[in-house]
Amino acid sequence: MHIVVLVKQVPDTAAERTLSEADHTLDRETADLVLDEINERATEEALTLKEAVGAEVTVVSMGPGTAIDAIRKVLAMGADRGLHICDDRLHGADAVTTAKTLAAAVRRLEDVDLVLAGNTTTDGQAGAVPAMVADLLGLPQLTHARELTVDAGRVRAERETENGEATLDAPLPALVSVTEKINEPRYPSFKGIMAAKKKPVETVDLDDLFPGVDDTGFLATRTHVVDAVPRPARAAGIRITDDGSAGRQLVGYLIAQKLV
Repeated sequence: MHIVVLVKQVPDTAAERTLSEADHTLDRETADLVLDEINERATEEALTLKEAVGAEVTVVSMGPGTAIDAIRKVLAMGADRGLHICDDRLHGADAVTTAKTLAAAVRRLEDVDLVLAGNTTTDGQAGAVPAMVADLLGLPQLTHARELTVDAGRVRAERETENGEATLDAPLPALVSVTEKINEPRYPSFKGIMAAKKKPVETVDLDDLFPGVDDTGFLATRTHVVDAVPRPARAAGIRITDDGSAGRQLVGYLIAQKLV
């Protein structure tokens, strides 16, 4: 069984994040970059299946040179090999371009039975890329899974929604996106960290994935941010002392703010 895990390196949500002045995309040069936590959970699920059925796990990541750190962490957790998509032309890529590129990378791999991904990344939060990749690959998609079972050539996922619970079932190969409820990811051991340095990582670019790509017509993104301003500082609130008119003052304030 061959499992592919799609991962992404993102700015740490606990640290300060800024936009570049040139194109208003996230400034990754000054950000603290980490493997997205939801991808750690997708990896954990892949490794659990590996231990259960003896699968091979390949990690795929699209990003600049620093993304190799995210790949190495997944390898340290127990994945077998990596594929790094690195190309300056992909800077600021939108969801469609990202999905097309990831799908092309998965096609490059042989005999893929299962593709695992997080349901959404913490930097973009579009939540659409896994479904797009599945559609491009012609795979059944089982999205927002909180529990996963693979048996007899089929995959079953339990999904929790606002309206209740649902069970999804499909034949392999398939793509599954997971939520934060699916598991608790393991920490890389010292032995795993040392072993990760020797595991193979292939680096490819757009020319490898799309032979004959036309640089002049290639669009990484179809939308552009034309202006951005810092979030305004939090202003002090209004304190109302109840002298018998607090209710009227509160209603007046809500009306002024067009909240009622």
